[in-house]
Amino acid sequence: MVRVEQVLDSWRSIRQDTAAAVEDFPAGELDYRPTPELATFGETARHVLDASDGLIGLLLAGDENFTGGDFRERLKPHLRALPADVGATELANALRESVAQRTEQLAALPPEFFAQIITRFDGQQVTRLEMVQTVKEHELTHRSQLFMYLRLKGIVPATTRRRMAKQAGK
Repeated sequence: MVRVEQVLDSWRSIRQDTAAAVEDFPAGELDYRPTPELATFGETARHVLDASDGLIGLLLAGDENFTGGDFRERLKPHLRALPADVGATELANALRESVAQRTEQLAALPPEFFAQIITRFDGQQVTRLEMVQTVKEHELTHRSQLFMYLRLKGIVPATTRRRMAKQAGK
């Protein structure tokens, strides 16, 4: 059985590394993209923020059907008011504030909330807890993308730095 507390704790840890990636990226280079068809580093980080705020915002608002032509419009009221050209420090702070706020809101809800079946954006029927897990998995995917961009710039991601420090006995 998957526990709400475990999912939220795991998401907080993932988000800390997402925010750290934003802070570690070279200042003023959030518009970096390895190839023209890929999103920039900054666009990807902002997408993580917007997707999690929007999807969890809909969950908290009681939305039960994430499909439909107006889906993206329904997300908008749940997004943070940040300028399109937000800087790295502000974006990293918003990422941390967002996960703190959303996990606190989710942790305050009764178990029955998480057991309710909803319709995910792909039409699949899932519990609300499974939807939170989907948001977390979505972030992991994009965090890996951010880490690859870091590597392309010669920067070691925080997760690897921690592992290397642990291996060195620090």
